[in-house]
Amino acid sequence: MIDLMSIARTEHDGGDLLGLLSGLFQPTEVKPTGYPDAVTWQGGRHDGTVIPVAHALTDAYALLGTIAAIDVLGLPFYAVPMWAQYRHDSRLASLAWFGNMPCTSIKWSTAGDAYVNDGKGGRVVVMGKSGNAALRTQAGVYCNVRPYGPITVVRSMPCLPYSQNRAVFNVDASSGIVHSEMNTPGLQMAYANRLFLKMVNDTGKLGRVAMKPTQAMEDGINAGLHSWLLQGTRFTVGRKYAVDGYVEHRTSVDKIIALLPADFKAGMENWEGRIEQHISDTNYGLLLWDLIENRECIILATDLDGDRLTDLLADVSDPLRAFGGMVAEQLGHQVDTAQLWREMGYTTGNGRDMTSVMYRMSGPPIYEQTLGSADAMLLRLLEGDERVGGTKQPYDPRIHYVLIRQAYLDANPGNDKLRRWLDDAIDTFDRVYGGDRPGFIEGYRQLKTAIRPWGV
Repeated sequence: MIDLMSIARTEHDGGDLLGLLSGLFQPTEVKPTGYPDAVTWQGGRHDGTVIPVAHALTDAYALLGTIAAIDVLGLPFYAVPMWAQYRHDSRLASLAWFGNMPCTSIKWSTAGDAYVNDGKGGRVVVMGKSGNAALRTQAGVYCNVRPYGPITVVRSMPCLPYSQNRAVFNVDASSGIVHSEMNTPGLQMAYANRLFLKMVNDTGKLGRVAMKPTQAMEDGINAGLHSWLLQGTRFTVGRKYAVDGYVEHRTSVDKIIALLPADFKAGMENWEGRIEQHISDTNYGLLLWDLIENRECIILATDLDGDRLTDLLADVSDPLRAFGGMVAEQLGHQVDTAQLWREMGYTTGNGRDMTSVMYRMSGPPIYEQTLGSADAMLLRLLEGDERVGGTKQPYDPRIHYVLIRQAYLDANPGNDKLRRWLDDAIDTFDRVYGGDRPGFIEGYRQLKTAIRPWGV
């Protein structure tokens, strides 16, 4: 058994967490692309039957829950130190290390408002805050994909389309960056757009485009890239933008196209599906209708709108269920709205199980997840009262096992033995946690007994 409490106390007290974990894992020769001196570890059973996944060891339960899960499962893995103090001490270099690991990876949200030691006896806010933006830049992330219920949002990054100052607006021919106050990278938008079209082609789902080309000049360029990518394909476009972005901004769009690989559109002549082009604001209402009508669709959005759409998608099901209960009560019925929701064929919960997959310009994807109030929950563990006098539940580590399953299956397509083993492991987890939820340490001990590690 790993002494998880010792790890939690060491992190909380600002102790030598690097030294503690260095004794827990082995160094690995697998290094991030371009960073031969990076600190990287390995663990689990490297028996050649499973391609490993890389874990970012970040903060609070993102750190503790990951260590517990990888110990229980025993799958081969790599790990990169990335908790707040280490990010700060490495001047964010560890973000570049993790972002360039040459394998499918899992990254948990990090403590953006953490205080760390400044090396001079004082305390400062961690450099780079959460580090998310720096990580995405270092990793070459061009979008993230967030599926939830019938709706999948493809969010191009960083693509912030709100410039209206024509005096500073142009496209840099050497980088493809749309120069404005926002510096939207056109190359990322081209890759995100192509991934969106591929997903529509592969799934047969309706494709919606959420842009604002009439007001945001970056989105004029983005709409132009979208128009260019549609040329020569078999896609049917229903609702169309009044002005074709490629016709309006051809000179600027062509600067971006010139920087793309020569075979960027190879094979797209056979792609097909239905696309609807909407002003971004409209998609908030459309998302509600798509969710209510269980219409399967894929939405392409720029960064800020994409973030708001996924926030809405995560948060809206609880109000819809509550309103349904109010209507039923008005009609004289008492109903279990959660059960009714499931019986009506809806699958969305409260957003905590919404997966996010970040795609990189080169290399496999990075799975990411947010852990809400993980810091507060970890303090309850350290204070010896996870249930806060019976008013709270202990931390539920299920999401770690779910995310690990998704990442390993993505990294090991066609490995049916691994799929069956992972499914059995989650079934076992659900039996252990199916009744009264155990405390975190007790749950870890029960899982260690109940789940046979990979390769044993």
